[in-house]
Amino acid sequence: MSTTTVAASGSFASFVGRYRWLICSLLFLATTINYIDRQVLALIKGTLDNELHWSNADYGAANSWFQLAYAGSLFVFGWFIDRFGVKIGYAVSIAAWSVAAAAHALVGSAQGFKIARAGLGLGEGGNFPSSIKAVAHWFPKRERAYATSLFNSGANVGAIVAPAIIPPIAAAWGWRAAFVFMGVIGMAWLVLWLPFYDDPERSKRVSQDELVHIRSDGAAEAGAERPMSWGELLRYREAWSFIVAKLMTDPVWWFFLIWLPDYFKKKWQLDIKNSWVHLVTIYAIITVLSIAGGWVTGYLARRGWTVTRARKTGMFIFACCVLPIFLATHVDPWPAVLLIGIAGAAHQAWSANLFTTTSDMFPKRAVASLVGVGGMAGSIGGFFFPRFAGSILDRLGASGYAILFGICGSAYLVAFALNHILAPRFEPIQLRSGH
Repeated sequence: MSTTTVAASGSFASFVGRYRWLICSLLFLATTINYIDRQVLALIKGTLDNELHWSNADYGAANSWFQLAYAGSLFVFGWFIDRFGVKIGYAVSIAAWSVAAAAHALVGSAQGFKIARAGLGLGEGGNFPSSIKAVAHWFPKRERAYATSLFNSGANVGAIVAPAIIPPIAAAWGWRAAFVFMGVIGMAWLVLWLPFYDDPERSKRVSQDELVHIRSDGAAEAGAERPMSWGELLRYREAWSFIVAKLMTDPVWWFFLIWLPDYFKKKWQLDIKNSWVHLVTIYAIITVLSIAGGWVTGYLARRGWTVTRARKTGMFIFACCVLPIFLATHVDPWPAVLLIGIAGAAHQAWSANLFTTTSDMFPKRAVASLVGVGGMAGSIGGFFFPRFAGSILDRLGASGYAILFGICGSAYLVAFALNHILAPRFEPIQLRSGH
């Protein structure tokens, strides 16, 4: 059997080439940095509570301003990346968010943190449109969910690493040093990104066999084709299947990132020094299980299942796995860790497959724009949910978490149903004339 035949058949034989996995590693590293940046504020909240004397509503508002700015940034970066490419788009994004992360060290009030969080949100919008478009360029469809779950696991690894490094840095050199440190790390990533990333056809490091493997389920799109506009995208109900699902489920993940340290403190009087092991365990569970969730749909596709059947089966299972989280407020800390960990893993596996549906249905020239619009919808939901959560918790105290976990648990099955109605099949759309 020829090398080309092996590549086209979906084999992972080593001689096909592995440079695409180096690209995936760069995406993973950037996403890890991205999520450590997002966690810093949550991890030093106790210190800032004493220094700023702000309320839960103030803290929720600071995070909601991040979400609002992030929503607009996703929208703009999606457009920017489809027009100027992944390499430039990602570089601009991480440079901007790294400067904004370091700038948190310059503020000292609740209002100042609202402005700083908004600046961080404006920079971070390029992460997922760049990563999803890069995966669409560098991987055949049967590998995309797995590649997406791998780079997306950086979100979980970031959440594991952050409690291990941020509190010690803040304790040794002050909370401002933690923000400066992350700004420097983000800039260091650019040293790796700029020389190593390019589109597969232009990269001198990609073998012909690997390029055949990457393009084995369809020819590369012509680079001269113009990107689809937002107006054109929104005429397709398949685009709305992604947008609506992001709107309903992204706020759940933001809720975990923003409120879990506070949850353990309010529910069981475990401050960050005593709850970090619970948080690390949660995100370790999420990391392992979410990668398996991304792998399983690719495995089913390689076994002969259609992309639609494999994706929808996986997404339904993942939606069901979030449901038991409503029990988290009725059990002891370690059973709660297990329930939250499974729910978080299910979210990330759901998210990896949901992201992949954009390139299943739309041409590559539209992927970043669609991811940007969908991410904007998710961030709009993320803008309102922290405010709602802060208000509920100020009013009800720790018992308010029962309401919040109940909302989180039910969101995915509703989102799955709406996604299925809008996109019964994850197949390439028939472009209308002029598109």
